[in-house]
Amino acid sequence: MSWGKGSLTRLAPLNRTQFAAAPRRFYAVASGSTRFQVFDRRTKWLQKERAASNPEESRQADYLKDEVAIRLTERLLDIKRHFPKVLDLGANSCNVAKALTRENPDPDPNTPLSASLSDRIGELIATDSSEARLYRDASHDFNKKIAITRQVVDDEETIAFEPESFDLVLSSLSLHWINDLPGVLSQINNILKPDCPFIGAMLGGDTLFELRTSLQLAEQERRGGMSPHVSPLADVRDVGGLLQKAGFKMLTVDVDDIIVDYPDTFALMQDLQAMGENNAILNREMGPIRRDVLLANDAIYRALHGNPDGSIPATFRIIYMIGWREGENQPKPLARGSGETNLKDILEKKK
Repeated sequence: MSWGKGSLTRLAPLNRTQFAAAPRRFYAVASGSTRFQVFDRRTKWLQKERAASNPEESRQADYLKDEVAIRLTERLLDIKRHFPKVLDLGANSCNVAKALTRENPDPDPNTPLSASLSDRIGELIATDSSEARLYRDASHDFNKKIAITRQVVDDEETIAFEPESFDLVLSSLSLHWINDLPGVLSQINNILKPDCPFIGAMLGGDTLFELRTSLQLAEQERRGGMSPHVSPLADVRDVGGLLQKAGFKMLTVDVDDIIVDYPDTFALMQDLQAMGENNAILNREMGPIRRDVLLANDAIYRALHGNPDGSIPATFRIIYMIGWREGENQPKPLARGSGETNLKDILEKKK
């Protein structure tokens, strides 16, 4: 399938700006201490506003956000209930709302056509700090198929809703720009009603490892050192622990690798910028990367990672997470040691 300037390869669930993946670790912060800052949130807001100021180019680069939103909402097919009030946190251009209104979200060709998932949503509140991004597609047809309310917020890191006010919280490709991810997950848990789910997707792990390695080598070769072009991302091993510490129960975490082919690194960076995924880490080098570094980066990228047809692959690792707020009637695991059957005996019988 061709998407924008790239060709998107859909892989089964597992198993154009510069940012690449370096594992991000989270540590407990002592009471009264300053919250650890990684990203410049105002810079990220400006990047999203600038990207949305060119609607056509921005839409062409939405292939990744649209694809992830579809895969995220398909997880609702396994939850047989109606959701009167839903929050889309960090809604970007309302990609989740568009995915919910798809006519047949069921990927199994052997099952009858399913009703649109939007039929199971009473009200969807879509929030984002970028007004231009949030309202970019407000006149499109999908808005007529779902009861959607757009709400501009000062920052996604502060969730200003009443406790226990939502039946479902969704978040697609926004959480990887949050400084205080443990704190935001705790806030999400707080605004959910008992026994209601949070379903999220974020970039993580080895996302854009090809760009990271080639840029590092190019800068080392041409400048004798490296500048911080890398956005730290959470590793899949961290996410389960973060959800658990935030109070979520019945956790599910899985990973998708989405590989997009581009004609060259310049097209990749242009698409990342149109996505609003520019480098926004604090103390980054200001100004554009020098032309000689960019040319060296393209040559090294092709040498290390290039496809036989001359294109280059870019890997986006998507971490999906599901967590439920604890409820009285929620299934709970039995206490350790309460089992009456020895697993060893069962395995020996199968031999």
